Amino acid sequence: MFRKKSVLTFLQAQVAAFLGGITDYGLMILLTEVFKLHFTFSILISGTVGAIVNFSINRFWVFKNQSGYSSHINSQLFRFALVVLGSISLKSFGTLILQKSFQIDYRIGRLITDSFVSYGFNYPLIKYWVFKTNQKQNVVESN
Repeated sequence: MFRKKSVLTFLQAQVAAFLGGITDYGLMILLTEVFKLHFTFSILISGTVGAIVNFSINRFWVFKNQSGYSSHINSQLFRFALVVLGSISLKSFGTLILQKSFQIDYRIGRLITDSFVSYGFNYPLIKYWVFKTNQKQNVVESN
């Protein structure tokens, strides 16, 4: 049903997401609680820093491709930036909605929102759009 390589890639991507997420979440708390920024601005700043960590781990470890990517690093960075922009927007909006509509603390709302955004938005786009591999590599892997 699932190929071993696909499961391994998914698990590695979760490690990358976790490390980027810890960076993001910790910085969000620091900026909000210590520097007194509104959490929506903290999410914007921390999300950017977490994204840099996530991109680096994904490119050089998770989706590292010996046969080459189908696009240059500049194209990958641009696509990744678009995914991150969408992700940060969804996280900020989702956290705000949970906080305003249901009075859920922003820290808890952020964790809830992150789980949906991470698996339903980030992972598929990062795997199949940002770090898309050459077709030649895909054929070799399926044999």
